[in-house]
Amino acid sequence: MNSELYKRLVDMYADRELTEELIQEMEAYAETDDELKQDMISLRATVDILSEMHDDVEVSEETYQRILLKLRTAGVQIETAAPEPQYWQYQLPMQG
Repeated sequence: MNSELYKRLVDMYADRELTEELIQEMEAYAETDDELKQDMISLRATVDILSEMHDDVEVSEETYQRILLKLRTAGVQIETAAPEPQYWQYQLPMQG
């Protein structure tokens, strides 16, 4: 594989989503590429720290929606499994 492909796989490496064979291949190649090696080490350490902190962080629904709105405003395509909150829907009065 070429170095560009390895650089694209660094995020999956950090999150431990790759097969054991591919992990070993990336680590072997990283011995010859210092920049890739540094990215692999630092990103995996960051993911590990954030994973440990995940249980300690509490985000309110309002904060979560604000973050999503800012990301969408910046042009990020986000699809969540959670339904949109009901207060985002305009409620029409019932007419009989």
